[in-house]
This record gives sequence, C-alpha cells and structure tokens, in this order.
Amino acid sequence: MLIMSEEICEELVGRQDAFEAVEGVFAAMARGEARNFPVVREALGHADALYGFKSGFDRSGMVLGVKSGGYWPGNAARGLTNHQSAVLLFDPDTGRLKAVVGGNYLTAVRTAAASAVSIAHLAREDVKVLGIVGAGHQSAFQLRAAAEMRGFEKVVAWNRSPDKLEYLSSVAAELGLSFESVTLKELGRQADVIITITSSFEPILRGEWVKPGTHIACMGTDTKGKQEVDAALVTAARLFTDEVAQSISIGEAQHAVAAGLVAEADITPLGDVINGIHPGRANDNEITLFDGTGVGLQDLAVAEAAMRKAVSGGRASVVGGTYPAKGGRPS
Repeated sequence: MLIMSEEICEELVGRQDAFEAVEGVFAAMARGEARNFPVVREALGHADALYGFKSGFDRSGMVLGVKSGGYWPGNAARGLTNHQSAVLLFDPDTGRLKAVVGGNYLTAVRTAAASAVSIAHLAREDVKVLGIVGAGHQSAFQLRAAAEMRGFEKVVAWNRSPDKLEYLSSVAAELGLSFESVTLKELGRQADVIITITSSFEPILRGEWVKPGTHIACMGTDTKGKQEVDAALVTAARLFTDEVAQSISIGEAQHAVAAGLVAEADITPLGDVINGIHPGRANDNEITLFDGTGVGLQDLAVAEAAMRKAVSGGRASVVGGTYPAKGGRPS
C-alpha cells in the first residue's frame, strides 16, 4: 500500500494536472463511464463540524475509491485548514486498498480546477474582469486557476470581512492583475466572470446585480440548505453542473428547483459540453452558471494522478512490502 502525504501531493500535482484530471472525469461521467455513489454528509454534533464520504468508480480510468473528511470551522484558530480529508484508492479488480492520499491540498486544487474547466468551456473569450466572492483558504486557488483560462486584467473581490482580502490582493499582484475591494453590487457591475466560494446559507449575490454575458461559477454550495446566489439568478441563467443529481439536491440549484422555478431537465452536465454534445454558451449576452457541487470522482481523479506521479518518481511511501505487488500494477 502507498501513502502520500500532503506535502508530496502539493509537490507533484499542479494546476494543469488537476485541470486535465477533472475535465477528463466530467467527460467520462457524461458518457456514462463513471458514476458517483450517494454522498453521506452529516453534522457531527461536536466542534460544529460537518463530516462525510464521497465515493465513486470511473470505469474508463479504472479508478475506485472514497474521500472521507469534512469541515471544522474552528481549525483556522488552531493554525489548521478548516477542510480536512483523505482519499483511499482501491484496486477495482480485487477491492484491495492500494493507496492512502492526503486530501486537503487535492480538494483545493480540484475545486479550483472545476471552476477553471467551466470558464474554459463557458466564459466569453473577451472577458477582462474576474470577480471573486469570498476570501477563505480556497479563494487563492480559484484565482490562480481562473487566471490561466482567459486574459484577465483585473480582479474585483468581496468578503464579509474586507481585511481578509489582503492575501488575495497579493496573489493578484503576483499574477500581474490589478485588484479592487468592492461591494457585491459593484462586483456584479464590473465582473465578466464571477466565482463564489463561500459557505453561506443565504443568497449573497443577486440576479439584478449581474450583467448580461457573465459566467458564474458557484463553488461553495455542497450541502442541503447552503445558498450563495438568489433563485432569480439561477432561473435567469443557462445552467450547467458537475452532476445533475447533486445540483438539484445539495447544489446551488436546490432552491430554485424547490420553488418550481427550475426543472432537472434545465440543467446540463458540463461533460456534455466537453464531449461536444451540447454547444455550451448560446451567445455573448447569455448568463451562464456552473453549479460546482464537488463530486467524489474529482477527488479520486486527482488522487490517482498523484499516485501515478508518485510511483513513477519514487516519491510515495510503501507500507507492508513492495509496490506494485508481484504481478500487480500501479494503476
């Protein structure tokens, strides 16, 4: 069995690796070659934490596994990341555990990759201003990944505590982008692409603030009851998602669906756009919205990429013998 630490994962898996892994698994899901199993996500009743499991099987890539972890809101005060997780990979032929992979960095980089894939396939080519709503741990990952998708010139950002935008401003400067802290209404007026990455349980971005032609990636809503944008915005946009079943139950679309404003048939898997089955954006005035609910197959795909690179580079720790086992294979 292989063990890969957080440090090894961060060393080996870059943004391009994550982009390719996530784009590939979205395409496989849309072709019916990969599926996610039902998500378990529960409040612990301790430390105000949420804990759960995401699992699935990608037949095209022969990747089977589970991500276990959750959200501990008090961790930041302890100098720890609020999101904590690990990925377990299994051999699809035998069911044997083959790797334990640190999941914190991979969760951040795969979430950013998902919004980047949506920008690559749905945003207008001429976009210049990137808007980011939220300044938590994930926001810098989002900014770096998005900046590689289009020729952005400026970042506008909002956070409930504006002082927390300082680090995001430094990342923008590092990327050669101007930066402005703005109100949500002003963010909607300026931004051509908006990424929301909060843990809000009430709408904070309203439809009347968003201009025509905007692409929105809603990346924070992954639990029943969470909501980042109002139902009017979801209803007005052309909707795409990682997985429709999660979008309507725990994703950003859940509220519009519950209100009868949006139907399941109105939501398109982003994989259909990647595979050329759906055209994606219809015109430059259309608002497109990607509901990034965070499927387990994303985690498995990037963990598999980390494992393959660790094996080929001799960077993984082996427990209980040699790897691969005699007659076995590292993937």
